[in-house]
Amino acid sequence: MGTGTVRTDAADEAAGRRREQRGWYFYDWACSVYSTSVLTVFLGPYLTSVAERAADAEGFVHPLGIPVRAGSFFAYSVSLSVIVAVLVMPLVGAAADRTGRKKPLLATAAYVGATATTAMFFLGGDRYLLGGALLVVANAAQSVAMMLYNSYLPQIAPPEERDAVSSRGWAFGYASGSLMLIVNLVLYLAHDSFGASESTAVRICLASAGLWWGAFALIPLRRLRDRRSASTAAEADGTSGEAAGKPAAPGFRQLAATVRDMRRHPLTLAFLLAYLIYNDGIQTVISQASIYGSKELGLGQSTLIGAVLLVQVLAVAGALAMGRLARTYGAKRTILGSLVAWTVTLAAGYFLPAGAPVWFFALAAGIGLVLGGSQALSRSLFSHLVPPGKEAEYFSAYEMSDRGMSWLGPLLFGLTYQLTGSYRDAIISLVAFFVIGFALLARVPVRRAISDAGNPVPTTI
Repeated sequence: MGTGTVRTDAADEAAGRRREQRGWYFYDWACSVYSTSVLTVFLGPYLTSVAERAADAEGFVHPLGIPVRAGSFFAYSVSLSVIVAVLVMPLVGAAADRTGRKKPLLATAAYVGATATTAMFFLGGDRYLLGGALLVVANAAQSVAMMLYNSYLPQIAPPEERDAVSSRGWAFGYASGSLMLIVNLVLYLAHDSFGASESTAVRICLASAGLWWGAFALIPLRRLRDRRSASTAAEADGTSGEAAGKPAAPGFRQLAATVRDMRRHPLTLAFLLAYLIYNDGIQTVISQASIYGSKELGLGQSTLIGAVLLVQVLAVAGALAMGRLARTYGAKRTILGSLVAWTVTLAAGYFLPAGAPVWFFALAAGIGLVLGGSQALSRSLFSHLVPPGKEAEYFSAYEMSDRGMSWLGPLLFGLTYQLTGSYRDAIISLVAFFVIGFALLARVPVRRAISDAGNPVPTTI
């Protein structure tokens, strides 16, 4: 009878875990339309055109009196958003770990981001400052929400399931992005039939991403559950010490405290450094590809949407396929292989002829096949390196380079264009991130890193 009870409890626990995992997948389904429709496809070219309308005769806008080339304004706005994230994410991550109440924080971040994205409907005329402000708010909120979302992974999936669960989450996100892009493509191409101008169609596409984000975020918020943290338990037992009741420090101070804690786990810190570098390159390619295609290659908006749609479709298959490869060859080797593919693809992009959509689609196919898997496996591998009880705090540092929040890549892209006036020079400069990231990741002994973090080492990693 006792054995039967144990089996029933185990089955109930597994069923509850699967239900929570399915809910977790749906946050990627909810928010990925922001990354695809807004950040990757529409906002870059549209905000750049808005800034160009506001520019002076030399092609510069002057936010806060600072001369900025209109073509660099979007990249600088993405870079600025990480400063906001650096201030907010460590504070929120520490609070989530200290209280165990991640879900209210996730809801707040998600709906701030969804509201800012929906408000992009009002981005018209020469309101480039409004567009930049909404981009900074939406990107910062997205980053905070993704940090909290990612920190659930080690809590809802045991070590042997994490590569598969993480890959499925990315696949959900890319499937969602594909579906929304199809709707966007129909609206954009047939905007005259709907009685809307091209500008209005773009603004509707931007706003619809915010509405989608807010609507589907309800599913994970219903299914994910908060877990009692060690400090919360200590407070409830009346045994809390100074650390349990200590208020969270302001953003930079909390980040410094997190990094100091990571110094006790130098191999975790080494992996994070490698990830921050190569993911900076990935995110910059994602956020700047549409500008490269439209301004340097002279491709139309419909071509760009089609190329990004191809990326989304292939990324679903790529994420699942690389998840299977990781089960055979290990996550680290699979990620290293993807970085080689990124380097080759990006170098090829430098030589793409202008006005040749077929080659741009070929480039998009290469990106799609490695995009989802490299991100999904990086997330699952990092989850093994996080000390128990530090999930949100460590993922706050991890998230600073994720989902278009990287600052160095967009800054380098924007500066290169500002200095040379060439988007080709700007895009090829990003190869350095993949080469350096590969070299750093290759040096990390991940098995020892997992063991040093206090976690069980999977058979294949």
